[in-house]
Amino acid sequence: MENITLSIEKYHGNWRLFADFRYNLELLRIIKEVPGAQWSRTKKKWHFNLSRQVVELLAQKLEGRAMLDVSGLEEQWKEQEENKDRAAPGESLRELQAPTLSRADPGSHQVALRAYEELLRLKNYSPNTIRAYKSLFIIFLKNFPCRKPSSIRQSEIMDFMVHERSRRNWSSTLQNQMINAIKFFYEKLLKRDAQMYELPRARKEFRLPTVFSEDELRRIILAAGNLKHRAMLCLAYSAGLRISEIINLKMEDIDRDRMVITIRQAKGRKDRQVMLSSVLLALLEEYYKQEKKKPEVYLFEGQYAGQYSRRSLEKVMMAAKKKAGVKKRGSIHALRHSFATHLLEGGTDLFAIKELLGHSSIKTTLIYAHVSRQHLSKVQSPLDKLVSGSTKKLGDK
Repeated sequence: MENITLSIEKYHGNWRLFADFRYNLELLRIIKEVPGAQWSRTKKKWHFNLSRQVVELLAQKLEGRAMLDVSGLEEQWKEQEENKDRAAPGESLRELQAPTLSRADPGSHQVALRAYEELLRLKNYSPNTIRAYKSLFIIFLKNFPCRKPSSIRQSEIMDFMVHERSRRNWSSTLQNQMINAIKFFYEKLLKRDAQMYELPRARKEFRLPTVFSEDELRRIILAAGNLKHRAMLCLAYSAGLRISEIINLKMEDIDRDRMVITIRQAKGRKDRQVMLSSVLLALLEEYYKQEKKKPEVYLFEGQYAGQYSRRSLEKVMMAAKKKAGVKKRGSIHALRHSFATHLLEGGTDLFAIKELLGHSSIKTTLIYAHVSRQHLSKVQSPLDKLVSGSTKKLGDK
């Protein structure tokens, strides 16, 4: 009996359910019958919408014909939940499966989308922003199938926002991104008055970032499987880098003479420099010396050369946490939060931390003042004061 292995992998910005199996005409016929089944030329696998219902449907259709290996799925689902550590409740942009325009959609929608994307590119928006705005704008257009986009009134846009927010249980972040995507079309492309489309903004939930203690960080780093993995985790913590900045880092970005790391075209299309730890430099040199297949372009490259994947780096962090016995929730991004918080607690100026993190506004950096122990350590709990003046302990009978 044939074996089919299911796994969760990222594909064109979305998490998908992939099926890996040897070529078999009977299995191929069954796979094609599953709603949403698509073939990936790059991965050479069939993939589907990520849902437990699809897994159940595959199990039913393949019963008696093939063995369905789902041994790794539950762990991957758990990892995804951990990576959503700071996500707001409700549907997030990363989870949103945006439809695409087809030939059946009105020509006015096709023209509007092409002009929309062209203007985003002319304004030099980042690829991630372009992808997000396009997805949200398509959702908006799909809700007005028989209308020219230029003829949609403000009241109709408001009704759309209220209805979709309620139906999809959008997070405040996603709602505000949808507003931005709509406003871009009417204000930037059609040059309409901004006041006409001033839509209500959702109040963003205030959530404290996850911060690991120094002991937890030491355990996580030492638990990393090999020097390469350990170096990536140390880089994230020692320089406060985002995951995209780690995987985009190139060999020439490490300046040993000046002891700085250059981060090129990061979030907001900005370059910046951060300090290069002497401990990290020694670790990187040891990693490079031991690496059998030397990296050619990027500092960290995948098994078959090319850029190391986000998914693989996330898995490195999750595996190290598990091995270290750290139960606290937090993805690799929590190392960046820990970097900023520990600097603040060590007396580093908040504005210096802002520059190191690459924040545009000091307001973003101020969140670390809420999780720093710097001010809390100076305040005594009234309970400690109450007990310190008594000879009898609270645990005494």
